[in-house]
Amino acid sequence: MCLAVPGEIIELAERDGLRFGKVAFGGITREVCLEYQRDAAIGDFVLVHVGFAIAKVDAEEAARQWQTLRELGDLMPELPEMHEDEP
Repeated sequence: MCLAVPGEIIELAERDGLRFGKVAFGGITREVCLEYQRDAAIGDFVLVHVGFAIAKVDAEEAARQWQTLRELGDLMPELPEMHEDEP
């Protein structure tokens, strides 16, 4: 299963000919490769998977996705503990 997390681009940079951005995920910021979203700009929201912005979303969609992630997090304590030999 893959998970992409929405974040807001707050800074742009170029390194070795590649576009990068500082992306805010709530109170956390990470450097993200923007090569797959060349037209992304400061203030845009992007879905990030393993350090790459894979899609742009609007602010409303980003908020919906964050709400879903919060709800899933609230469920986590109820899940049984998994062992390494289980899928």
